[in-house]
Amino acid sequence: MPSVDDILEHVGEFNFFQKQTFFLLALLSAAFAPIYVGIVFLGFTPDHRCRSPGVAELSRRCGWSSAEELNFTVPGPGPSGDAFPRHCRSYEVDWNQSALGCVDPLAGLATNRSHLPQGPCRHGWVYDTPGSSIVTEFNLVCANSWMLDLFQSAVNTGFFIGSVGIGYIADRFGRRLCLLVTILINATSGVLMAISPTYTWMLVFRLIQGLVSKAGWLIGYILITELVGLSYRRTVGILYQVSFTVGLLVLTGVAYVLPRWRWLQFTVTLPNFCFLLYYWCIPESPRWLISQNKNAQAMRVIKYISRKNKKPVPASLQSLRADEEVGEKLKPSFLDLVRTPQIRKHTLVLMYNWFSGSALYQGLIMHTGLAGGSIYLDFFILALMEFPAALIIILSIDRVGRRYPWAGSNLVAGAACLASVFIPDDLQWLRVTVACLGRMGVTLAYEMVCLVNAELYPTFIRNLGVLVCSSMCDIGGIITPFLVYRLTEVWHELPLVVFAVIGSVAGGLVLLLPETRGKTLPETVDEVENMQRSRKNKEKMIYLQVQKRDIPLN
Repeated sequence: MPSVDDILEHVGEFNFFQKQTFFLLALLSAAFAPIYVGIVFLGFTPDHRCRSPGVAELSRRCGWSSAEELNFTVPGPGPSGDAFPRHCRSYEVDWNQSALGCVDPLAGLATNRSHLPQGPCRHGWVYDTPGSSIVTEFNLVCANSWMLDLFQSAVNTGFFIGSVGIGYIADRFGRRLCLLVTILINATSGVLMAISPTYTWMLVFRLIQGLVSKAGWLIGYILITELVGLSYRRTVGILYQVSFTVGLLVLTGVAYVLPRWRWLQFTVTLPNFCFLLYYWCIPESPRWLISQNKNAQAMRVIKYISRKNKKPVPASLQSLRADEEVGEKLKPSFLDLVRTPQIRKHTLVLMYNWFSGSALYQGLIMHTGLAGGSIYLDFFILALMEFPAALIIILSIDRVGRRYPWAGSNLVAGAACLASVFIPDDLQWLRVTVACLGRMGVTLAYEMVCLVNAELYPTFIRNLGVLVCSSMCDIGGIITPFLVYRLTEVWHELPLVVFAVIGSVAGGLVLLLPETRGKTLPETVDEVENMQRSRKNKEKMIYLQVQKRDIPLN
C-alpha cells in the first residue's frame, strides 16, 4: 500500500502547489534574519566619549577640528591601548572657566595630564554616528554595557523556551495553526518593540519575539519538507535556509538606508503581518493529519494539492480508511525522544551538533579581525560566505550522502580554529581567509543538521524532535561569549583550541548516525529503529516498513 511519498508521486512532488508554498515559506525564512542577527545593527556601538559641559562652546570659540577637540579634552587610552578611559572617563575640569586657552588648554592645570583627576561620565555621552541604535538611545555603554548583553540573551532565552514549548504544540495541534499564531505574535511584538518608550519594555517585547520567531521558522521548514516528494525534499530544505541568507543581504541594505533603529525595526517587522494571509494559501501537512488519524482531512488536502497541480488522484487513492477503524491516535511526548535506543542516540548526537555549530559559528566571528572596517561591508561579506556552503551541499548530498560532508564540514571548521592559533598577527589576510573558510564550514554544518534532523524522527514527533534538538544552539549562543572572553584572559588563543576540539568531536559523532540519502521520511518508531539494519536485510526491511507504516486504503 502506498505511502505519502507514493501519493505525491501521482499528484506532484514539486509542481505548482509545492513551488507556490515554497516561495511563500521562503519569504518567512528571510524575514527571520533581522530577529536572529538584527543585534548587529540595532545594537551597534559607535565610537563615543563623555559629554562635558562647556567643551562644545570652547571648541567653537577656539575653532577646533573634531580631532583637536578629542586630543585636547578627552583622556587618552589606558595601558596596552585600553580604550576604557577614552570612552568612559572624563577630566574633572570646569570647561567654562575663562583661564583655559585654545592651545593645549589643560597644560596650565597640570604638567602631565595623567595627574588630572578623572571621573565617570556624569552628563551622558557623545556618539560619533549619524544614526541611532538602542545603545545610543538608552546609553548602553560603560557601566551599562551589560544591558546590551542582556538584550541579546533575552532573544536566545526566548529561542530556547519557544523551540521546546511550541514544538510540542505544533506536533499536538498541527503545523499550520502554530505557524499562524507565531506569525501574529511575532509581528505584534516587533512593532511594540519599535515604539517602546523604555529599555525594560523593549526587552520584554524582544523576549516575546524570541519565544515565537525561531519556532515559526522551524515549523515552516518542517511544513515544506512534509509537502514535497522524496526527490525534492533535500533541495527545498537547503534553499529554505539559503533564503535566510538572502534575508541577511537584504537586511544589510535596509540597515544602510535606515540607520535609525526604530525605523529599521518597523521596516523589517511590518511585512510579517502579510504572512497572516497564508491562512488561505497553505494547508495542513497531510503527513501530520495521517499521524493523528485524521484521514478524511488528509485526503481533502491531497485532493487540494492534486487540483492545484492539475494532476488527478488515481482511483485507488480516492479514499482512506475510516477514522473509527484506526487504532489509538499517537500523541507526542518528550520521553519519545529518548525512549528507544536509536532515537535516543539520534537525539543526543543532534543536540550536541546544534550546540557545536552555534559555538563555532559565533566563536569564529568573535575571533575574526573583520570588524575594523565598515559594519555593513563586513556583514555583507560574511553573509556571502554562506552561499558556497549551500552549493557544496547541493552538489554533494546526492552523490556522497549526508554523513561525510556533514562530518567533514565540522572538521574543517575545527581545523580552521586550530590553524588560526599558529598564524602570526602580521599575516592578517591569512587569518581572515582561514576565518572565512571556517565560517563556510560551520554554515555547511548548520544547514546539514537542519536537513538531517527532520529525516531521523518519525512523523508524530518530527517537529518536536527538530525544535528540542535545535534549542541547544541557543544554549551555545549563550555560552560562547563566556568561552571567548574568559578563556582569553588565560591565553588569547585558548578559545580557538576549545572550538577546535568541539568541532572535531562533532564531526566524529556525526559518523554514528545512519545515512538518510534516498530514504523516505520515517512514519513510525519501528522504521527509525531499523534504519541501520545491514544492507543484506534492506529489501525485507522495506517490505515490512510498507506493511507497518502506511494507512490501508479502501
